[in-house]
Amino acid sequence: MKIVLASRNRKKIEELRTLLLEEIDGIEILSLDDVGIFGEIEENGTTFEENALIKARVAARSGYIGIADDSGLAVDVLGGEPGVYSARYAAKCHFAGDHDDEGNNQCLLYNLREVPDEARTGAYVCAIGCVLPDGTEFTVRGEARGRILREYHGNGGFGYDPLFYFDQFQKTFAEITPAEKNAVSHRGIAIKAFAKKLKELVQND
Repeated sequence: MKIVLASRNRKKIEELRTLLLEEIDGIEILSLDDVGIFGEIEENGTTFEENALIKARVAARSGYIGIADDSGLAVDVLGGEPGVYSARYAAKCHFAGDHDDEGNNQCLLYNLREVPDEARTGAYVCAIGCVLPDGTEFTVRGEARGRILREYHGNGGFGYDPLFYFDQFQKTFAEITPAEKNAVSHRGIAIKAFAKKLKELVQND
C-alpha cells in the first residue's frame, strides 16, 4: 500500500512516518516530491479539517492514497488562536520578526502577557484528511490538552513545544522523548484513529 504525504515539513514528515509505520504494516510512504507534485498548496480553509483535505486531495492526484495533516495550537482565552494560523502567527505581531517558530512563540507570549497562569489553557489539535483513489474522503481528529508557560523549557520538538506544558509528564513537549510525545500527542492520537479507519475501508473493498 502506497501513501503520499502532502507535506514538505521534514520534522512533521518524520513524525508522521514513524507513527504510521507503527500502526500499518506493509506500507510505503512517499512525499509530494517523490511523486512529482511540486509547488505550494494554498491552505485557505477555516478549520483544520478543511485544510487537511485540501492538501490530501493534491496528494491523491498521484493515483495513490493521499493524506495530510493540519495541526496547530488552540488557546482557550484567545478564542482558539493561533488555530489554523499557527505556522504564521507571527504576522499578528509585527515586532515578532520572521514567521518561524521563534516569531510565532514570541507573538503567543506577547498576546498572553496579562493572562494569569490558571487561564493559560489550550490544546494542540491535529486533523488528518485522507483521500482514496476512488474519491472516498474522511477526516479524523486528535487533541492533547495542556498549559502555555511564560518561558521556554526544553530543546526538543518543534513549533510551540517549548511552551506547551503537559500535566501527565509535568514537562513541556520539548522536554520529553519523541516516543513519549508520540504516545500522547495530538498527532499520535489522530494517526491511531486514521489507521483504524483506513484499515476498515481497505478491508471492506
